[in-house]
Amino acid sequence: MPHDHHGHSHAHLDPSSGDRRVAIAIWANGLLTVAQIVGGIFAGSLALIADALHNFSDMAALVIAFAARKIARRPADERMTFGYGRIETVAALINYTTLIVIGLYLIYEGGIRLFEPPEVKGWTVVIIAGLALVVDALTAALTYSMQKGSQNIRALFLHNLSDALASVAVIVGGTLIILYDMRWVDPAITIGIAIYILYLAFTEIGGPVRTLMLGSPPDIDGEQVVAALRQTDGVRDVHHVHLWQMEENAPALDAHVVVEDAAWDRLEQIKAELKTQIGAEFGINHSTLEFERTGACDAEAPLFGHDKRQGQ
Repeated sequence: MPHDHHGHSHAHLDPSSGDRRVAIAIWANGLLTVAQIVGGIFAGSLALIADALHNFSDMAALVIAFAARKIARRPADERMTFGYGRIETVAALINYTTLIVIGLYLIYEGGIRLFEPPEVKGWTVVIIAGLALVVDALTAALTYSMQKGSQNIRALFLHNLSDALASVAVIVGGTLIILYDMRWVDPAITIGIAIYILYLAFTEIGGPVRTLMLGSPPDIDGEQVVAALRQTDGVRDVHHVHLWQMEENAPALDAHVVVEDAAWDRLEQIKAELKTQIGAEFGINHSTLEFERTGACDAEAPLFGHDKRQGQ
């Protein structure tokens, strides 16, 4: 029973493309968080503290991302035979989970203050939120060009973008407090920021969860892959098909391929045709194919997944 493991290379982030930008963003968000917490306490503004907590989560996310980028570049070894690239997916999941916890906490605190709005120093809020807006915009700009090919960096970019929008809302709230003494605006803006945080987190968290659950790549139709395999000359059928992602941009396929007895002498040719086709049509460049003769295969084998009773 021939068994083939096709070699592949992992799609890593360019080591020199963004480490310095991420490091700058970490320091900027760290200093900003301290300034916002001190200013929020002094000004009596929960919205400013909410923005500070969001910025703190950004700083933590940036630290995780920075470490993840370093770890992801390690080559495969006997302990991690697929390499360390999936650490970035783990980091993205941590970031989104943190956002959800922070969002729920801010809604709770904002709801309490909405009924009894405390006095807020509007000018302090406006000045510090203005500083925060500058830092948030800078950080978002630093991570924008890096976020298109990485769940992890995309999570950071969305953190920063939502921070910038939150800072704008805090500035507007501080201005209304200065002009009209509308103290209820501060907790109201806090709740608005929290709802937006939750929306972003719940919208994006499905991606890393799917990857860690070994779900099929969302842009690949499993039925179409099966059809392409079956249409190859000499292939009788396929079963035990697994479609998954080794890491974010590396789809993989495992499958048992049933070859007609008359075509068994063309096995290497059939294998090459299958790999070429799924690579060109679906971008699957890593595949493990196990070949079986027509008479030796399990007629009741499931098309997708494995037979738990047999441990296939």
